[in-house]
Amino acid sequence: MTTRITVRGAAVLAGLTMLGAALVPATANAQTAANVCGMGLSTVTPGGDDKQLGVSATKPPSASAPFMGPKGLYPDGKARLAGAVGREPVVPGGVQVNGYLVLGTDMYAMGYTTDGTGTEVYPGSFGTTKIGGGWGVDYTYFEESTYTEGFTYSRYNTYALQDTGRLTRWTVDSKGWHNRQFTSALPTGIKTMTLISQKRTYDTFLANTAAGALYSVRVPTTGALTPVVKLIRSSGWQGFETLVAEKCGTQSTLLLGIDKDTKSGQLYAVSHANGTATVIQGLGKVTGTFDDQFYARQFLDTPEAGNLNGE
Repeated sequence: MTTRITVRGAAVLAGLTMLGAALVPATANAQTAANVCGMGLSTVTPGGDDKQLGVSATKPPSASAPFMGPKGLYPDGKARLAGAVGREPVVPGGVQVNGYLVLGTDMYAMGYTTDGTGTEVYPGSFGTTKIGGGWGVDYTYFEESTYTEGFTYSRYNTYALQDTGRLTRWTVDSKGWHNRQFTSALPTGIKTMTLISQKRTYDTFLANTAAGALYSVRVPTTGALTPVVKLIRSSGWQGFETLVAEKCGTQSTLLLGIDKDTKSGQLYAVSHANGTATVIQGLGKVTGTFDDQFYARQFLDTPEAGNLNGE
């Protein structure tokens, strides 16, 4: 059993082909960026069904019609939080799906393989492993980061944010989750985060606060968890309870902010993170309604896919 959750089917792949195309940076040329960048999102319905959709930086930004993956995988009303969703094509015509999901107050590693339609689970492939309990509503954000350098090097970390502002980091390997470190040295009133950059020795997140500020938070992947925090914007970001990021080109980021109160999403093109010099362009409101409990980034879980590089 691998240890990441993914949700992907043939219909979603067709809608997300832009992710594998040549992307351009989100620089001052927002219109060019808007023509080529996109992201895949994963969630779980109250009925326990996997649900997927794509968001494209068209003009105006648009969301694809939801694609319902395998149904009834999880207990009704229990899915609350998930990390990024990895996907790997397998033969014949299916997709290996792996990752982490909080059900109630328990964290699980889950995995399964779909058939060629993406709507059915290959018999006997679905499995779960309980990581641990205590994942209550005070945990507001969870993420996993797998960094690879081709087939020669990889490292794997998980992160969790609590509403107290404490961030926890684990190392994940053949020993399981271990080397737990935590810090409260984050911006005051932090609401949520999203991963934008992966390097061998650190991960970088964007984080917003209840007061409206937006920061970059660089976190080392080993040793003491001492973040490097840089202010990007001082106001205007308080409305988002969820942030989701995807790479756009080699150094830039497509950023989705979801407001749970209005059930709406705003899309942004963000240049390579560089403090207050970072260029952020509002691409507009995304068509459709974002009314699910959580939304997680989908990613191609192969060494050839590359890493996020937004800082």
